[in-house]
Amino acid sequence: MKAKTKLITVIILFAFFNSNEGFVLFKDTNMFVKSSTVITSQKKVSTADAYSDKDLGVIVKEGKTTFRLFTPNAEKVTLVTFENVNDEEGNSFEMGRDEDGVWETTLDGEMFGKFYGYKVRHEDDDRSDSDLPLCIDPYAKAVATYNTYMNPRKSIVVEPGSFDWENDEWIRQDWRDIIVYEMHIRDMTAHESSGSSYPGTYKGLVEKGKRGGIDYIKNLGVNTVELLPAQEFGSIEIPFEEKMAGRYNTWNPYERNHWGYMTAAFFAPEAYYAQDWKELKWNTWMGEDARQINEFKNMVKAFHSDGIAVMMDVVYNHLSEYELGNLKEIDKEYYFRLDDDDNYIAQSGCGNDLRTEAPMMRRMIVESILYWMKEYHIDGFRFDLGRLLDWETIETIIYEAKKINPDVVFVCEPWGGGYDPQGFSLRGWGAWNDQIRNGVKGENPNNGLGWIFGEWYGNNSPARIKSYVRGTLVRDSLGLFQTKEHSVNYLESHDGYTLGDFIRIGTGEVESDEIIKDVDANAKLSHLQLKLNKLGALFLFTSQGMTMIHAGQEYARSKVLPTDNDIPDEHKGMIDHNTYNKDNAVNYINYDHAAANKELFDYYIGLIELRKKYDAFRYAEYEDITFKEMKGNKFALAYELNYKDQNFFVMFNADTLNDAHFNLPKGDWEILVDSERAGVESLGNVSRKFTLDPSTGAVLIKK
Repeated sequence: MKAKTKLITVIILFAFFNSNEGFVLFKDTNMFVKSSTVITSQKKVSTADAYSDKDLGVIVKEGKTTFRLFTPNAEKVTLVTFENVNDEEGNSFEMGRDEDGVWETTLDGEMFGKFYGYKVRHEDDDRSDSDLPLCIDPYAKAVATYNTYMNPRKSIVVEPGSFDWENDEWIRQDWRDIIVYEMHIRDMTAHESSGSSYPGTYKGLVEKGKRGGIDYIKNLGVNTVELLPAQEFGSIEIPFEEKMAGRYNTWNPYERNHWGYMTAAFFAPEAYYAQDWKELKWNTWMGEDARQINEFKNMVKAFHSDGIAVMMDVVYNHLSEYELGNLKEIDKEYYFRLDDDDNYIAQSGCGNDLRTEAPMMRRMIVESILYWMKEYHIDGFRFDLGRLLDWETIETIIYEAKKINPDVVFVCEPWGGGYDPQGFSLRGWGAWNDQIRNGVKGENPNNGLGWIFGEWYGNNSPARIKSYVRGTLVRDSLGLFQTKEHSVNYLESHDGYTLGDFIRIGTGEVESDEIIKDVDANAKLSHLQLKLNKLGALFLFTSQGMTMIHAGQEYARSKVLPTDNDIPDEHKGMIDHNTYNKDNAVNYINYDHAAANKELFDYYIGLIELRKKYDAFRYAEYEDITFKEMKGNKFALAYELNYKDQNFFVMFNADTLNDAHFNLPKGDWEILVDSERAGVESLGNVSRKFTLDPSTGAVLIKK
């Protein structure tokens, strides 16, 4: 990327919003209000090395409000302020640049509650001033969004609140103790079966006395929730089969970005989850009162009061593609990785990759993480496509965050421009363990089945299955992690088929392209499906490492695309494996289906109780696990687990046709888990021998 030099040019401008054409800028010297501070400099700035340690964003102090924006490649920056979110006309203030590339202006008065944005002009812009979009402040603490294509936004000057945390603090956990429930804020209460008074919102999620939401999560027994992205994001994609902003939407007839992996503002909570579902309309503003700030805090406080930690799924590898007026217009050359022709590099598959190695991009990421920790009491983070971040940024994040909370949790997807869970583990990060996911259930349900189906996927083998039990450690030569707590063991996430649907298709009882005529009947598990779900869950919860399940996994959630709409989707009525773009029943947690599969739900509760009560399943050392030789059944597995005064015998039979017979170690044993139930209460006594039916498992504890 070539560094460029700029000269400062001051032009007096005035901005207004045109409802048909968007934000428009034109010259009007009569309406110009002069700012009280203008800094100018002719110093040449090296784009790649530009850096400033000034506070950025909005600083209100001693009766004045200062606005600062870092953009070393800009030719001119104009601040535009608005009294009301609906104002089409605003006041314009020229900004000056210091020698490090920071543009600044200071206005008289404390401008709390006012709306603002930046018009940023570059030397090579072909657009006239009137075509420049209004850019949000990258450091904005709250954002108002106009609900239409390209997600037009205005930043809000937020007054520091007096939120009453009531002595709330971070929930500090040993990573080995963590049982993560990955969930979408809206999905947990959007379905009518949740009984929520505030469906699909922060408030609804933590509403007490309801069938869904926080009471359901607490009853399940998990100790950590991981929120799918909740930083302000682009929720509306571009029109289907139409051109907009140089792109042609051939991929998304729903025109939605439901999961939230298109971040717009790294410091602002998503306003969408603070809105009344029925009041939200097209071509209206949301988030203008900044209520999302306190509602997010109330959500965190409620989870903490129930002993449940809160992690956030965060996206710092790319920026929202579905809007104008963000870092792309502020300074494309500084903030993004570009090829030799100045086109965006997009290894993320999302249109653009952020240049995290740029000093001020790195600073923004680190400051964002620290802000969420301090301001919102967030206990940990999961990084989307973590390998797209440079190693220095990865190292800086965990170093700085642990100064604040030594127990803060950092995990990631260890791919994106490469695959390197070992690299993250060496730096103290956890990572999603694809080996256990693919090895246990398989890579796909059509021709890539795994161990629970009585198959070996890829290079999977009995040796690898044993490695997973011990934490998938590098000392096995097959593993990935330096320590087992870095292994995030999971069988299902928001991506891909749910475990329940993977099994429905993998057993051949449902075809991947089958039209499901009775959604409720499809959701109800067959005997074989129930057995395989239990077998996978038992292996997951008895393996060493951090444990993660996805919302609905506990009842074998099925994602069948609704047919009661006019969306031109040829897959309607089928099971879906990629629901990122659908804000409808395919994504919502259906508590009637949880009740229909109560046996599996109770089995998960029992496994969670087992793991939480007995340290052996979390803290056992490598040498505390002794595998037994199983002749004649390559899909059977058994091991003794001896940790301090806890002695277990764990057995699996993944053979789909034959029973497995196990000789038990000497002594009397109590059954805690069998093919039907799981928990911490005795289900009976046994000694000498134990037989498992096909596709079942058991856990025994020595008397």
